Amino acid sequence: MSQSTAQRMQELEQLLNRYNKEYYENDEPSVPDAEYDKLFRELQTLEKQNPDLKSKTSPTAKVGGKPLAKFNTVKHEVPMLSLDNAFSAEEFAAFSKRIGQKLDEGTQVTFCCEPKLDGAAVSLLYESGVLVRGATRGDGESGEDITENVKTIRNIPLKLKGNVPDRLEVRGEVVMPIGAFDRFNEKARQQGEKVFANPRNAAAGSLRQLDSRITAKRPLHFYAYSLGLVSEHTVLPDSHYERLQQLAEWGLPVNSEIERVDSVEGCDSYYEKILERRDSLNYDIDGVVFKVDTIALQEELGFVARAPRWAIARKFPAQEQLTTITGVDFQVGRTGAITPVARLKPVSVGGVTVSNATLHNADEIERLGVRIGDTVSIRRAGDVIPQVVSVLKDKRPENTREITFPKRCPVCDSDVERIEGEAVARCSGGLYCAAQRKEAIKHFASRKAMDIDGLGDKLVDVLVEKDWVKSPADLYRLSKAELATLPRMAAKSAENLKSAITATQETTLARFLYALGIREVGEATAKALARHFKTFDAVQSASSEQLQEVPDVGTVVAEHIVRFFRESHNENVVKELREFVHWPEGEEAGDIQSDRLAGNTYVITGTLSTMTRDEAKQALEALGAKVSGSVSKKTTALIAGESAGSKLTKAQSLGLSILSEDELKELLGA
Repeated sequence: MSQSTAQRMQELEQLLNRYNKEYYENDEPSVPDAEYDKLFRELQTLEKQNPDLKSKTSPTAKVGGKPLAKFNTVKHEVPMLSLDNAFSAEEFAAFSKRIGQKLDEGTQVTFCCEPKLDGAAVSLLYESGVLVRGATRGDGESGEDITENVKTIRNIPLKLKGNVPDRLEVRGEVVMPIGAFDRFNEKARQQGEKVFANPRNAAAGSLRQLDSRITAKRPLHFYAYSLGLVSEHTVLPDSHYERLQQLAEWGLPVNSEIERVDSVEGCDSYYEKILERRDSLNYDIDGVVFKVDTIALQEELGFVARAPRWAIARKFPAQEQLTTITGVDFQVGRTGAITPVARLKPVSVGGVTVSNATLHNADEIERLGVRIGDTVSIRRAGDVIPQVVSVLKDKRPENTREITFPKRCPVCDSDVERIEGEAVARCSGGLYCAAQRKEAIKHFASRKAMDIDGLGDKLVDVLVEKDWVKSPADLYRLSKAELATLPRMAAKSAENLKSAITATQETTLARFLYALGIREVGEATAKALARHFKTFDAVQSASSEQLQEVPDVGTVVAEHIVRFFRESHNENVVKELREFVHWPEGEEAGDIQSDRLAGNTYVITGTLSTMTRDEAKQALEALGAKVSGSVSKKTTALIAGESAGSKLTKAQSLGLSILSEDELKELLGA
């Protein structure tokens, strides 16, 4: 045999052993599953063609790497073997044909069909119905003792129900649901902590925590898929599917998607059905497992060296692939958030051609160490935009380029701001930026802002899309004749809308400040600013230090305000608005009548009989108080009407003052 073939087989062994170690021992795989599977199958083919060159230690003869030394080692009394894979309908048909050849002619074969969960395989041992041990699969012969960790997984029962065998080993998969995974990673990014490449790694990494308290905080789920050791003389159904139902009766979680079919065609239909629903499931799957359902036939078919003859995993198109970054674009969202999006050499991922993938933010670019020209692993899961999950730095060419985050908005050329401690960079041209235009106008017209009656979201969309409104000031330039030409807008409706817009030209300083949509400046903060500074010019020219003298305005809010007014585009829009919008001289503080309750914070809950909650809020704010929507230690008192709920309970637990409606009226009238 040629030297090159032997060298290639040795190279593949070394690569696969390295990837096994990364996957099973380090929880840091450097290549996606698709790349590993391709190399594994190449080695299998070469070994089949050249059996004399096959190494006794070939990765094809074992499941994975050795167990970690950090945990006690557990020897599996019944080995936890792997499954052979089929990557096409033809390969599955060949599997079915092999079964037919092994069994007597005319034997009716039914199959149990199960989603192939992409998580971490574990073994649970119950004695007298009580969970006594949890273990990883490891190399199939022995694994790691993770008993304390599996006990923290909420859907794993510590004690089974009913008439359970004296000793019962249950095997299954631990997964992290996709929604929980996304939330976990987003929180980690915000805190500058490690993020996981995918839910599978998150599940495996969580199970290998030496401190079970960490595992307990991870949202893990377990699904049982088979039995291992079972006490002698235990009577069980002669059907894999029915055994799974028996496990469910004992209290173990079993996947609801499991079905039994009576033909190869039924298996094909199940595969297509699950593939179609793949993105709607709340957990990652990478294929479907088909098992001969009858236990007696399983025993007759037996095993090969590393896998049962009676089962196979038919894999889906991979959701991770390798490709190259050719460039980076920066997109601006409706709230001004700037997201770097990598342009990719097109590649098929999960059956979809992908040419773009998100890089999230500047911190993520730095964490990955990614450059233009790098070979990267990308992942597509669910309906979200694909993301770059890792960089293959050992494949980095010499001509890569650094990714430079823009200092000016790529849409409107306004300054890009990034407040210390925040992961996201944002365009500061909120009133001007085309990417944020619709949201800015909708906010400006909202009830608590300028309160333009009749200007709903759909109408704003039309006005912006027609390019009639580029900034809030353009609303006041609209004519009745123009408005009357809009869809479903009759002459009377146009007249009413024009009147509603005109009516908002007389407003209060607080409303105007809130309507500008400055980040972190809500209704209460706007009123506090109006009350403190009295005039708009004073707010606009205030320094960060001066702004922080206002109650509830900290460094972050102050910085947002300063940056907003420093942006020339915003300044121009504000200047235009002030040609149309006014507030009475000497009444710049809006509805504030006195500061008698200044510094006090109230929460209103329940139903009031003599006034609405909004009326009560306005009355309190007119006396300088702040009205909050949530109870905290900073709350001065809770005003409780009829049918007060959880807020009352929390206030009582904190020992806060509770005021009745009559006591509120006394407070207001004192």
